[in-house]
Amino acid sequence: MSLVARHLEANGLPTVVVGSARDIVEQCGVPRFVFTDFPLGNPCGKPDDVLMQRAIVGIALDLLETARHPRTTVQTPFQWDTTGQWRATYMPIPSMSEKPGSS
Repeated sequence: MSLVARHLEANGLPTVVVGSARDIVEQCGVPRFVFTDFPLGNPCGKPDDVLMQRAIVGIALDLLETARHPRTTVQTPFQWDTTGQWRATYMPIPSMSEKPGSS
């Protein structure tokens, strides 16, 4: 998505990327980025949380209008949960010793 944004910008279309992989998106050099510290696949908010989703889209539209410098990143104020425990359980990568047939 970051490379598409850069291509659109190069052709005169302003963009805002809303995403969760901050290091990757910023490394690609997108002009405007709204960062949500959520599990991948949920950059616009929790499923069925319409108020949160509207607020995140509103932040993106505000950034589109107000950003004055390239590579501007804004972080949303929302949390996926208050404990941050989702990081330990969301899409874990098993170690080599945990993979079937590796022993």
